[in-house]
Amino acid sequence: MLPYIARRLVMLIPVVLGVVTLVFFLIHMIPGDPVEIMLGEQAQAADKETLRRELKLDRPIGEQYLVYLSGLPRADLGRSIHSREPVLQTILKRFPATLILTLAAMIVAVLIAIPIGILSAVRQYSLMDNVSMFVALLGISMPNFWLGPLLILLFSIQLGWLPVSGMGGAQHLILPAVTLGTALAAILTRMTRSSVLEVIREQYIVTARAKGLQEKVVLFKHAFKNALIPVITILGLQFGALLSGSIITETIFSWPGIGRLMIQAVNQRDYPLVQGCVLFISLSYVLVNLATDLLYGAADPRIRIGVKEGHE
Repeated sequence: MLPYIARRLVMLIPVVLGVVTLVFFLIHMIPGDPVEIMLGEQAQAADKETLRRELKLDRPIGEQYLVYLSGLPRADLGRSIHSREPVLQTILKRFPATLILTLAAMIVAVLIAIPIGILSAVRQYSLMDNVSMFVALLGISMPNFWLGPLLILLFSIQLGWLPVSGMGGAQHLILPAVTLGTALAAILTRMTRSSVLEVIREQYIVTARAKGLQEKVVLFKHAFKNALIPVITILGLQFGALLSGSIITETIFSWPGIGRLMIQAVNQRDYPLVQGCVLFISLSYVLVNLATDLLYGAADPRIRIGVKEGHE
């Protein structure tokens, strides 16, 4: 297992370096001068030059890139141009909100997808199966920027049941969690159905039924337990996707997370903060995928063997 972990960690180095490089140069290609945004177009040229020198924006782009790289090993992502606070400190203040929203979306997806996926597999080709698969396809097809405002119009404005936006009690979490978790629920439903269908055709399931075991024991103790492996894998991978994909949802519902922080930083041309947000989200995605990969490798030795043979 240790060589397997070591190989995965080594493979992270070029990925992280590539993300850092791409983000840095793309951010600096965005039109607009952050100094003019901070001081206004009517500011004196001398004041602009002084601020540009303080922010080290007068240096060549290559030199700025090397300075940025040199600070990464010390977790120094620079200071926000707008607030002058350390970028990492600003991001860590917003990360709990994003994490709470992501976990809530995962719970919503699991509560919807697992029961429907199992019932659809047990009653294959029935009316319920066809309806659930249609709804799953519909859920995948609905983008967050359409579903979010629709839920606000229905449950907040028309019915008045839930708050429109912001972060407060549990009621504030319902609409953004449902918006973010709908697409994941659709994917999980199809995956659960497919996995359970594959397992219930195995010989040991037939044997369990032949022994006279109750159907619910066969289904949940034998079939569902073995069908969970690919489902857990998808959950781990989608957890990283939810962390990185909450930008639109947080903006729609004014949720004070990293996604909304990044949108605000882009509007203010706050280069260090945008770079820090994108890098933090990218690394979170990569690390979650790495953890899922390692857990899957620990559960199934064939994966570690396959990786080893592939390197040899």
